[in-house]
Amino acid sequence: MNESTTVPIPSPNTATARIAFIFPGQGSQTVGMGKDLSEKYPIARQTFEEADEALGYKLSQICFEGPEEQLRLTEITQPAILTASIAALRVLETRIPRPNFVAGHSLGEYSAHVASGTFAFADAVRTVRKRGHYMQEAVPVGVGAMAAILGMELEKVVAVCQDAAQGEVCSPANINSPEQIVISGNTAAVERGAKLADERGAKRTKLLPVSAPFHCLLMKPAQDRLEEDLNKLKTHKPVYPVACNVEAVLVTDELRSRETLIAQVTGAVKWEQCMRLLIGEGVQTFVEIGPGKVLCGLMRQIDRSKTCLNVGDDASLAKTLEHFNA
Repeated sequence: MNESTTVPIPSPNTATARIAFIFPGQGSQTVGMGKDLSEKYPIARQTFEEADEALGYKLSQICFEGPEEQLRLTEITQPAILTASIAALRVLETRIPRPNFVAGHSLGEYSAHVASGTFAFADAVRTVRKRGHYMQEAVPVGVGAMAAILGMELEKVVAVCQDAAQGEVCSPANINSPEQIVISGNTAAVERGAKLADERGAKRTKLLPVSAPFHCLLMKPAQDRLEEDLNKLKTHKPVYPVACNVEAVLVTDELRSRETLIAQVTGAVKWEQCMRLLIGEGVQTFVEIGPGKVLCGLMRQIDRSKTCLNVGDDASLAKTLEHFNA
């Protein structure tokens, strides 16, 4: 059996129900994220200062004060969400049991690897800035698009994409939950896909306001550039198994960690499958760490019987600590 998929792995907290830390991706950003944690907790403030130093500009100021247009730029959004997530993680991790597994949605997989010690935070911040830059440059504005398909089974979405492609790119990009799948590709093909999905019984379709068509073959130029950077990155064996997006398997070695992050640029994010994998491993409690509650919302659609807590600010931190100390 491949080492990267070997399960089960010895649990860091066998005395309690299994826990997974999960980290949000692009789209969860909001002006003010991380501000109250950094004002109250020195470790959070130090995390933002570390990011500022690694990047050579005041990322902290953009996170705390905006402007929103700047925070929405992909090459700023990605290190910003990563930094806000790791700041929250560092405040939280000494106060609750260690996780058995970690996972992150798209960009969030880098946060998961930082949490698992696969690579250093400063290296990750610099890498995701480049990742965002490469993704933005890979496809000229207007050439690509993404659309959310709500209430349609994956097999039917795959068929819709195949029929809509007509020689262009159109494929599932984010398999988020039984209720939500996002497709990505050339603008005309994605528009055809959304129309076909409507005609074939989707509850709703919606073109998304994104800056590039993420997680499809149009991102190949970005993948090639990022591969060089990731291959230079100093990596370590993950402390916690990481449920990787592209294959929905547990990765437990540094080489596979790199390979799966490279493949993730053009590959679909199999989020629902990752969450079902962790549920199958006995995870009862998921803790979303970082801005927003997108992943907790998806968990309600995947399995309502599981507990999903979130930590993005001081109020949500207090609620989560209360849960674990009850």
